[in-house]
Amino acid sequence: MTVAIEKPEKTEAAEPVAPVKGARRISRPMMVGAIVVVWLVLFAVLRGKQTLALAAADLTDLHRWINDFNDSIGANRNSNPLFLYFFNEIRLVIDNLVTFIQHLISQPSGARPVPEIGWLGVVGIAGYVSWAVGNWRVALLAVAGFTFFGLQGLWQESMDTLALTLSAVFVALLFAIPLGVWAGLSDRFNRIVTPFLDFMQTMPTFVYLAPLTLFFLIGGASATIATVIYAAPPTIRITAHAIRNVSKTTVEAADSLGATRRQSLLKVLLPMSKRTVVMGVNQTIMAALAMVTIAALINAPGLGETVVQALQSLDVGTAFNAGLAIVVLAIVLDRVTTAASTREENARRSKNRFVRWRKPLLGAGAAVTAVLVYLSHTYLWAADFPGDGTIGSHISSAADTATNWAQDHLSGLTNAIRDALTNGLLNPFQTLLTDSPWWLVGAALVGLGAVLGGWKAGVSAGVCVGLLVGTGVWSDAMSTLASTVVATVLVMILGVVFGVWMGRSMVVDRLIRPTLDAAQVMPPFVYLVPFLALFGATRFTAIVAAIVYGAPVAMKIIADGIRAVPETTVEAATSAGCNTWQIITKVQLPMSRSALTLATNQGLIYVLSMVVVGGLVGAGALGYDVVAGFSQVELYGKGLAAGLAIVLLGVMFDRITQAAARRASA
Repeated sequence: MTVAIEKPEKTEAAEPVAPVKGARRISRPMMVGAIVVVWLVLFAVLRGKQTLALAAADLTDLHRWINDFNDSIGANRNSNPLFLYFFNEIRLVIDNLVTFIQHLISQPSGARPVPEIGWLGVVGIAGYVSWAVGNWRVALLAVAGFTFFGLQGLWQESMDTLALTLSAVFVALLFAIPLGVWAGLSDRFNRIVTPFLDFMQTMPTFVYLAPLTLFFLIGGASATIATVIYAAPPTIRITAHAIRNVSKTTVEAADSLGATRRQSLLKVLLPMSKRTVVMGVNQTIMAALAMVTIAALINAPGLGETVVQALQSLDVGTAFNAGLAIVVLAIVLDRVTTAASTREENARRSKNRFVRWRKPLLGAGAAVTAVLVYLSHTYLWAADFPGDGTIGSHISSAADTATNWAQDHLSGLTNAIRDALTNGLLNPFQTLLTDSPWWLVGAALVGLGAVLGGWKAGVSAGVCVGLLVGTGVWSDAMSTLASTVVATVLVMILGVVFGVWMGRSMVVDRLIRPTLDAAQVMPPFVYLVPFLALFGATRFTAIVAAIVYGAPVAMKIIADGIRAVPETTVEAATSAGCNTWQIITKVQLPMSRSALTLATNQGLIYVLSMVVVGGLVGAGALGYDVVAGFSQVELYGKGLAAGLAIVLLGVMFDRITQAAARRASA
C-alpha cells in the first residue's frame, strides 16, 4: 500500500515538469509567430493610417531647426571662441597634414609644376618599404600596383586617396594604440571604452560625415576626422586583445626579476604582442581606405570622387576603372601589412641562404630608392607619369562594351530576377512596414526584440523606435528597414549554404576563403559598379550589392562555428545512423546557434551600411536623404536626421542580435 501511494506521488511530481520543459522549448517561436499574426491582422484593418509619411521635399520642425543651427554655426564660425580656438585649430592641423602629404606625392607646391616626389620616387619608396617590412614578392606587387595607377590615367587620384588614407591612419594610430594598451592593462577602462567602440563600429560609414561637416566644413579635414573615428576601433580592440593574451607566466617572470611596470610593458607585453598589433593596423588601414572613398560625398579628393561622379551619371566604364584602382590599392596595402605581421616568423622558419644578405641588400635598396626620389624631384620625366592613360581608356571601353552586351543579352534574365525578388518579397514587406501605423510597427519591433534578446533588448528597441519617430523620417526608415531585412535574409541563406560547406570540408574552405578575404578588402563603393551594369539604377541594385558585400563575413563566421562542433559529437551521430542532412540540421547547425546569431549581427551591419550607399544608384529612402542633404543646403537638416535614423536602426539591430547571440550560447 505504501508502494502504491509513493508511485502516484512521484508521478504527480513529475507531471508538471514535462509540459514546462516543452513550453520553454517552443515558447519563443510561438511568441514570435503570435506577434507576426497580430501584426498582420491589425495591418489589414488599419492599413494606411498614421504612417507618418513625409514627401521628399517636405521638412519637419526638427529639420528646420537643424538648418537654422547650421546657418548659425556658419555665421559665427570665425567669431565663436569654441570654433576659433578648438574646431578651427583641429581643422587647420588636419588640413596641413593632408596638404603636406599631398604636396609630397600628388599636388605641386609653390611654383613647382609637379609634386615634390614624382611617380618614379613614389614607386621606388613603395617597393622598398614593401620589401623592408615584407618580402620581395610583396615588393613586386607594390611596384606593379603603383605603376598600374599611372597606366590607368589615375595617378593623381590614386595619390590623393593614398594621402588621405595615410593621414587618417597616422592620426588614428596615435590614439588607438595607447588606448588599446590601456584597455588591455585595465579592466575598468576596458569596460568603459567597449560600449563606445561598439557604437562606433555599429554606425554605417555614411553617418560619420554629416555631423562632422557642421564643425569642420566639407573637404579633406572632415573626411580625415571621419576616417579616424571609423578606423580606430579595430586597432584599439585588437591591441587590447593582444595585451590580454600575453602569457601570464612570462609577465610574472619579468615582475619577479624586478622589472617596473613600464619595463614590463616595453620589454615584454608590446614585443610579444607585435604581430597581433600589426594585424590591427592592417584592419585600420582597410577601414580607412573604405572610408576615404565614401568621403568623396563631402568633396574629399581621390578615387572615390571619380567613382561617385561616374555612378551619379551612370558612367559604368569610368566607375569600373576607378573602382579597379581602389581594389588594387586595397590589395597592395593589405598584402604589405599582412606580410609585416608574419615577416619575423617566416624569417625564423626560412632556411634560404640569402637571408643573411638581407641587411646589405636593404642598404643597397635604400640607396637605389634615394636615387629614384632625387630623379623624380629633379626631372620632369621622372615626376610626371608618362603616357595618357591608354590602358585606363581601354578598361573603361571594355567595361562599357560588357555593360552594353549584358543589357542587350541578359536583360530578360536580370529583369526577371529583379522583378521576382522585388514584387514577390521586397514590395510586400515594405508595404507592411510603411503602410502599417507607426505605433503598430514600433510595438512589433519592441515585442520581437524582447522575445529574441530579452527585456533589455526590448527596452533598447523601444528607445530606438521613439527616437526614429522623432527624426521625422519614419517612412524612409521603414523602407530602408525593409531592404535591409530582405538583403540580410538572403545573406544568411548564402552564409548557411557556403558556411556549412566550408566548415565540413577543408578543401572547400581553402578554395573559397581567399576569395572571401579579397571581397572583404574591397571598399563598399566598388560593389555597386558591376550590378549597376546588370540591373540599372534601382533599389534592387543596392540590395544585390549589399548581399555580395555582407555574405563573406557571414560565411566565414558560420564556417568557423560548424568547424568548432566537436568531432566526437559528429562521430556519435554518424554511428547512430544519421545521414549527412541529419547531421547538419540536427547536430551541427543547432550546436552553432551562437555563430549563426553572430553572423546575423554582422550581416545586418554590413548590409545596412551598403543599402545606404545604394542611395547613389536609386535605392532611395534614407540613403537618398543623406546624399541630398550633402548636395542641397535646404535639405541638410533632413539629411542629418536621416543619418541619425541609420544609427538608430544599426543600434537596434546590434542590441537585439547580440543579446540573442548571448542567449543562444548560454
